[in-house]
Amino acid sequence: MPTPAALVTGGATRLGRHFAEALADKGFDIALHVNSSRGEAEEVATVIRGKGRECEILPCNFLSDSLESLIQQAVTRFPGLNVLLNSASAYEPAPIAKTELAMLETQFRVNMFTPLLLTRHFADAVAQGQVINIIDNKVAYHQYPYAAYLLSKKSLAEMTRMAALEFAPRLRINGIAPGVVLPASQRTSDYIQWRIDGIPVDHQGDPAHLVQALHYLLDNAFVAGQILFVDGGESINLEGRHSENYHPKNHHSKNQPGDR
Repeated sequence: MPTPAALVTGGATRLGRHFAEALADKGFDIALHVNSSRGEAEEVATVIRGKGRECEILPCNFLSDSLESLIQQAVTRFPGLNVLLNSASAYEPAPIAKTELAMLETQFRVNMFTPLLLTRHFADAVAQGQVINIIDNKVAYHQYPYAAYLLSKKSLAEMTRMAALEFAPRLRINGIAPGVVLPASQRTSDYIQWRIDGIPVDHQGDPAHLVQALHYLLDNAFVAGQILFVDGGESINLEGRHSENYHPKNHHSKNQPGDR
């Protein structure tokens, strides 16, 4: 019986690397997708092989290369392929007023179209397995300064639920929506603390929390079509405005006294 294997997109950097190494620790051989981060991929492959697992680096540019070929390469190298983890992501902030067609095409191509098509080809190539899509807890909001990125991730969340229905029971398909875990390097400590102030559990997350979520989804055979938010409750911190948090001194109304 072949060793179980996982294809991890974007597995050379950031969260993708943590997921790839965690899967190796769990006994999976790793098909490590990479686009431009070849040096980092070699480092990850060395770490994974040091854990006693096989690792093959599979280059693929999601804007130009064949996604079907990527799946075929992975399953040829690893006949036990039974997990697809879509972690690769494209991110470029802009509000709708400044969003151009090229930006929309890139964000949707990488963040939504690619996971959808990889899922399709994965379903064709394996008898049974799991797909886990890495989303973003921002899908709980309407943050228009990130319009193209966030719309593509919201679409990915809906695709996750739709695909879970279409491909069940052969495939179990779920998603993980991380919160403040690995902020971008340009984020200041003041900004991160400001974000933490809005997290009900009152602390930043750690990649280990996401790895725990990964293990849960892999191991629980009765979970399908779910988006697991791992964000300390940040995405449910939507109390809204109501009479008990209304402070008249901060309300600059144009109404005259007695107006309703």
